[in-house]
Amino acid sequence: MLAEVAALPGLPGVYRYFDAQGTVLYVGKARNLKKRVSSYFQKNHGGTRIGHMVTRIARLETTVVRSEAEALLLENNLIKTLHPRFNILFRDDKSYPYLKIASHAFPRLAYYRGAVDKKHRYFGPYPSAWAVKESIQLLQKVFRLRTCEDTVFNNRTRPCLLYQIKRCSGPCVGFISPEDYARDVAHAERFLLGEQQEVMDTLQAQMMAHAEKLEFEQAAEIRNQLGALSRVLHQQAVDTGSDRDADILAVKVQGGRACVNLAMVRGGRHLGDRAYFPTHVEEAAAVAVDEDELQEVCERSSVESRVLEAFIAQHYLDGGVPPLLVVSHPVDKSLLEALSVQTGVKINAVHQPREQRRAWLEMAVKGAELALARLLAEEGSQQARTRALVEALDLSTEDLDRFRIECFDISHTAGEATQASCVVFENHKMQNAQYRRYNIEGITGGDDYAAMRQVLTRRYAKLAEAAGKGEARLPDFVLVDGGRGQVAMAREVFEELGLDLGLIVGVEKGEGRKVGLEELVFADGREKVYLGRDSAALMLVAQIRDEAHRFAITGMRAKRASVRTGGSKLEDIAGVGPKKRARLLQRFGGLRGVAQASVDDLATVDGISRELAEEIYKALH
Repeated sequence: MLAEVAALPGLPGVYRYFDAQGTVLYVGKARNLKKRVSSYFQKNHGGTRIGHMVTRIARLETTVVRSEAEALLLENNLIKTLHPRFNILFRDDKSYPYLKIASHAFPRLAYYRGAVDKKHRYFGPYPSAWAVKESIQLLQKVFRLRTCEDTVFNNRTRPCLLYQIKRCSGPCVGFISPEDYARDVAHAERFLLGEQQEVMDTLQAQMMAHAEKLEFEQAAEIRNQLGALSRVLHQQAVDTGSDRDADILAVKVQGGRACVNLAMVRGGRHLGDRAYFPTHVEEAAAVAVDEDELQEVCERSSVESRVLEAFIAQHYLDGGVPPLLVVSHPVDKSLLEALSVQTGVKINAVHQPREQRRAWLEMAVKGAELALARLLAEEGSQQARTRALVEALDLSTEDLDRFRIECFDISHTAGEATQASCVVFENHKMQNAQYRRYNIEGITGGDDYAAMRQVLTRRYAKLAEAAGKGEARLPDFVLVDGGRGQVAMAREVFEELGLDLGLIVGVEKGEGRKVGLEELVFADGREKVYLGRDSAALMLVAQIRDEAHRFAITGMRAKRASVRTGGSKLEDIAGVGPKKRARLLQRFGGLRGVAQASVDDLATVDGISRELAEEIYKALH
């Protein structure tokens, strides 16, 4: 290893540390690879977290790049892909919703989540679905744009209720001309872009022009529109001044956890905020501080700044960054320069802002404090539930954070589309990424015992072998949703595999199958245990059991729908209901035929417009 380090070049690049099992420990960037990497091995770190990491390093990989900016981008791409143990990691959540103005002779307002294209106009992103829907309601009040699906719009013979309550101008039945509707759409777009005063000036001029021509009805309509717009602007909670697009970022670190609160201003409107909670904060902070010591930096970056820089790099790496960031702690200027080069947007970060920006930041900081306090309280109660279950079952575990439960459930409809689910509880919460579904085949329909035998064998046959070699870890106990029968089946499987029978716990329904009266059944001969209706341990068992049932049910229903109609992919397309789906499948002989059809062919089906045909084609290719 030391010879390999000595041979490294003094160039910018990215380095990766791996342990003996090939698990990535840390990803870092450096202006000088040789100097940075060698510093880890030239100093005695003792029993610190960085010392713990260094003792586990078995292999090193490096990539040389042309500049520090490239190193930053590659580093954060690898962090998001590899999830290293000693890096601050934010969940890659880019599923922000947008407000969509769909392309049409009479464009409609719509809530949208997904990849944007150039065919339609998109505004956002918004921090929440609520913010989008509130904006749609606002635009309906002021500009009276339609929100109905094209299929509804094309088949109306009289206006709907929205017209009656003055939330739509009735374009479906010709109550407004295409020119006037297009003008309202243009005003709505300018409003969303932050040109509120310009829109009001234009409407004022139009109203006066109608009045001079003695067109008093049209002037009254615009007067009402101006009144609605004035009320909406008056109701805005935050005056954004001249800043039209900005993000406010506040970070709070406490109790080994961190929160970054992101508040968005788009088009001059404050749209709300969203809290993010990174993982590996303590480990990464220890490594980061030690790096600063190695670089002999006099003024050390705080943990808050490190968390904020990690968020900015990972969150904005793929774009979507506004020109202004208002931040609670200082961030590295080279980070902003690299992101500016990557995104093509000149980014300015303001720390210690004044006036309105200061008010924004104070709101965001308060939001971060509240969100982190709520998280710590929830985690405290979650840890208490884990401890209560461990004590109730008299289990011996050294680290509650690593206490792991795997729970199984079987689901089918009269023996059709049988599926088994396996959900995982670890670190005091459900680990969704580790959930698994198993298609059960080769058994008599409805035989839940045979299905349980099959899934447990498939799950633990290889795991038992790997655990014997020290290459894998078995759960602390296995929960099966069922009483003595299912536990007996699990016992047979574990005996065949040579596993500890004490790992198996069944959940048996109580008298009258009432919730709260469940009892725990054991495979190793212990007496049944009743935890008590208000027991924290029972609450945890019920949560895990219900999650396994939910996961099995959703998988079974999807499989059943696919088996019966082959139409599961069509169900996810907005505007394709049961009748249209049935027509498509009947016309083209199944989902494969629909996928092979052209846009022109799809548009020939009754009820399928050209636009919807394009959406279907795009969704299936």
